[in-house]
Amino acid sequence: MEATCRRALEIGLPSIAFTEHADFVHVHDGQHGLDVDGYLESIERCRALHPSLRIIAGVELGEPHLHSAAAAAVLAGGHFARILGSVHCVTLDGRPRDLSEKGLLTTATAHGLFRTYLAEVLDLVRSSQPFEVLAHLDYPRRYWPHATVELAATDFEDEYRAILREAARRGSVLEVNTTRGAEPRRGLCPPPDVIGWWRQEGGERVVFGSDSHEPARIAAGFAVAAAAVEAAGFRPSDDPADHWRR
Repeated sequence: MEATCRRALEIGLPSIAFTEHADFVHVHDGQHGLDVDGYLESIERCRALHPSLRIIAGVELGEPHLHSAAAAAVLAGGHFARILGSVHCVTLDGRPRDLSEKGLLTTATAHGLFRTYLAEVLDLVRSSQPFEVLAHLDYPRRYWPHATVELAATDFEDEYRAILREAARRGSVLEVNTTRGAEPRRGLCPPPDVIGWWRQEGGERVVFGSDSHEPARIAAGFAVAAAAVEAAGFRPSDDPADHWRR
């Protein structure tokens, strides 16, 4: 985290938000629960070391609508200025499977799993979970077999629009996630078409995330994302840490 703050200052960022994962289904080796106290202590240490950088403490809740008690316990453990809600997993053969799992999205399975995933996201936004930001709306895009199957947003327009309409109704913020600067076809989640639909469905606010996971990738791909968001009719705030608005 300290190295990430140093990198943010090097590239001229006035503000940075950490949104550590709080996942409640551990489908990968090495996943573990969030140490809220340790995490917030690290935030305060970074603030003391870098007083010129505005550092926002946030959290990303994974499938909180399926784990409401555990999610509530995380939120009760400290103050988070930015709360993300996300879906990474779908239930297959009675158990959760993260769609990043190698070999899960294939030419034969991709479309069906994507629809299953979007249905789970719709359940999330229809829930009463107290998240503000809808994170990486089409997370499976990162792992889609692009070499053999086209991923056209228009093939899933009804599903996307249902999610966006519900997210707008609850006043959510749409995250445009750049996946560490990966090629936009794979990494821009969601793509320009969907960002445009967000505005059409009543979405008011957009926020950017690089999902960097390492200091060198902070804000990677933001120029491409900002161009797509601006083309959809959203504009930056005077406050560089605030959302873009229509």
